[in-house]
Amino acid sequence: MSKAQKFLKRKYLPVLLALVCLLTVVLLLSTGIIWPNFLFVPHDSVRGLDVSSYQKRIDWKSVAQTGQYAFIFIKATEGESYQDASFQMNWRGTKEQGLLRGAYHFYTASLTGAEQANHYISVVPKEAGMLPPVLDLEVSGKSRTALLREIKVFLDRLEHHYAMKPIIYTDFDRYAEYIKGHFEDYAIWIRDVLTPPQWSHVHHWTFWQYCDRGQVSGIAGWVDFNVFSGGRDKLKELATSSLSQTSFMG
Repeated sequence: MSKAQKFLKRKYLPVLLALVCLLTVVLLLSTGIIWPNFLFVPHDSVRGLDVSSYQKRIDWKSVAQTGQYAFIFIKATEGESYQDASFQMNWRGTKEQGLLRGAYHFYTASLTGAEQANHYISVVPKEAGMLPPVLDLEVSGKSRTALLREIKVFLDRLEHHYAMKPIIYTDFDRYAEYIKGHFEDYAIWIRDVLTPPQWSHVHHWTFWQYCDRGQVSGIAGWVDFNVFSGGRDKLKELATSSLSQTSFMG
């Protein structure tokens, strides 16, 4: 080997190795094989999933047989007329396998809270042992005051119908914009798939969506992973809560 070749090897080999390592990490992250937030979820945590038609047909028997997931949140509705194509199948399938489940509504800022609550109620049955209804808030409205008012209408209607205080799912931006200082007495389901919520200003959360690249037997493709802030007994209490009870805030 010539001196020039030795020089190039010494100069560029570390750079090439660093690039290979970087690409390997990117590949592992993009496929969900490793995920940064896994480091912050205790091994004995109560874990669950949230699903929609994005996961297509789910083999709920295989999911139940893993014994790893204590709760499932299922997309039911969006806006004033959209119903998730897989809702009925997922609602029925989880019940057949004895999985604790609840349903969520993706909120549309341009519609009234009453319209959306009525749509949700028309789709999601009222059953004993179900988790509270969920407001999925990932949008902002042109008028903050108007959206706050309509969200309150939506939540109140669901609480009155299901006799359970709804859960609010949201991200950090919408939490700061709408939830903080207005709906903090509700159970909060916070999304952060890169860092733990304790690094943010959300100090009281009930559910945490910590990964969107999960892989589970019985589900094709990726699925969201979630964790509950309490134990299994507290989770069951949440599923049997009523208007006379306050929601559990871990």
